[in-house]
Amino acid sequence: MAHKVTKIGVLTSGGDSPGMNAAIRAVVRTGLFHGLEVFGIMRGYQGMVEDDIIKMESRSVANIIQRGGTILKTARSKEFFEHEGRKKAYANLQKRGIDGLVIIGGDGSFRGAQKFSAEFDIPCVGLPGTIDKDMAGTDVTIGFDTAVNTAVQAIDKIRDTMDAHDRVFIVEVMGRDAGYIALHSGIATGAENILIPETKTDIEAIIHGLTEKEKRKKLVNLIVVAEGEEFGGGNEVAKVIRQRMPNADVRVTVLGHIQRGGAPTCEDRVVASHMGYYAVESLLLGRRNVMVGVINNKIHYTPLEKAVKEKHKIGTEWIKIQKILAS
Repeated sequence: MAHKVTKIGVLTSGGDSPGMNAAIRAVVRTGLFHGLEVFGIMRGYQGMVEDDIIKMESRSVANIIQRGGTILKTARSKEFFEHEGRKKAYANLQKRGIDGLVIIGGDGSFRGAQKFSAEFDIPCVGLPGTIDKDMAGTDVTIGFDTAVNTAVQAIDKIRDTMDAHDRVFIVEVMGRDAGYIALHSGIATGAENILIPETKTDIEAIIHGLTEKEKRKKLVNLIVVAEGEEFGGGNEVAKVIRQRMPNADVRVTVLGHIQRGGAPTCEDRVVASHMGYYAVESLLLGRRNVMVGVINNKIHYTPLEKAVKEKHKIGTEWIKIQKILAS
């Protein structure tokens, strides 16, 4: 029989993503509804080590559902990597009687949770809070929809300038290891080329296409690049094109951290609220070390170990579709 959880802690860890606040709100209010005491752990695992832990009431999460970022803040924690740091963190939970944790973050955060849970026998439930959408065990992650919509709005504006000046525009979006933001925003904005870490960049084909356009005296071309593609992002791709095509007017825009911020979309608020509710339900049912995900619109539980090990893969048909639609 699983130990009954009575006091839970919630933290956000790793990179922030829009919708984290909606998830915090759902965890706090669902916990309180079930008569649990809920504690907010500030600055991720670092706050756990430093005892930066606050009691949360219903009003603690009033009026935050529409805000980007995270009210609990987030930080990288070197100390938590060490056993001594984790021991300190556990002592801080123990003195308050916290016997269950909800971790909102990405795979690094889940690795920490796994280790912590194994050492100190504390049940952990993970919620996928990452704009990259690269977690196995879920079709959606908290923050992806907002980030990709931010990218689309920016690229639409850039396209206006591109058309007016007959330029090649390279737009770099976030995605160090995953090309989802580039793929979705590229398809949505009619990009001629989309370069992502998951596929080999065919620079020859890009140069060939641009040379053909140059002959027709029309060089409008949009290339959406994930920061982690093999050449090393937008500026590197631009360098190659400029070397090979000295007459081309090539401009680079790096969208950077604007993709992380801003009010979450309706989709992200609903997804985060849904997942936050089920995180608490999971702890009450005695589930431990799982990530709450959504697959085919149904809540799905994946062991943290599996969520960390496997990446959500981009299907090759998407690359094919993009090529056909851009031709």
